[in-house]
Amino acid sequence: MKLDILAIGVHPDDVELSCSGTLIAEIKRGKKAGIVDLTQGELGTRGTIETRYAEAAEAAMIMGVSVRENLKMRDGFFANDEAHQLLLIRAIRKYQPDIVFANALDDRHPDHGRAAKLTEDACFLAGLAQIKTQDDEGKEQARWRPKCVFHYIQDRNHKPDFVMDITDVFEQRMKAIAAYGTQFHAGADNAAGPQTYISTPEFMESIIARARMTGKMIGVKYAEGFNTVKMLGVKNLDSIIALET
Repeated sequence: MKLDILAIGVHPDDVELSCSGTLIAEIKRGKKAGIVDLTQGELGTRGTIETRYAEAAEAAMIMGVSVRENLKMRDGFFANDEAHQLLLIRAIRKYQPDIVFANALDDRHPDHGRAAKLTEDACFLAGLAQIKTQDDEGKEQARWRPKCVFHYIQDRNHKPDFVMDITDVFEQRMKAIAAYGTQFHAGADNAAGPQTYISTPEFMESIIARARMTGKMIGVKYAEGFNTVKMLGVKNLDSIIALET
């Protein structure tokens, strides 16, 4: 399945919390998008692997993504090594995205930055013909390198390199986040299990406040910000003017 956008998150719900508004907006514009979760989030204090899969499926339906896959790397202990790179290269070649969204380059959770570097490396290596991988049927995959890798902003307040207006899809975005009922205060299952950093009402308030403050940067109500390692370029100034009008 050829995708326009592939959002990669090390934990189920990373994508929803950080770039789901952009995904929803692009899907509404006719883009085909999918999600690859690297781990099952099995080290999470609340919920189970089974509930996380159910919540991820519900969130995917709310967002309207075409596919969601879990690579079942080991939560907390995966590495940016050959074995894990090959797993992700295989997924990148499978979906052939033009744009990849990835975890924050540096963040509170050590998995996030490590996953960001793993994704950067795998996206580059996926374009090398001498790295051989096979699809589900054992056929050799063609090389593929995404045009862009953008890192969404997570817990730490990094200054974005660019900002996406998500005002029109904000309520749908919040419904996708609320699908994780065992994880967040907004969920119906909030009382199930001990309270954690992300299950408090203050955490959910911070998610909304971040979207508001990011939107304020460009004069809209809600927005999501992204960082990029590679410099962005434009072919003409009209594309910039269109954003500013």
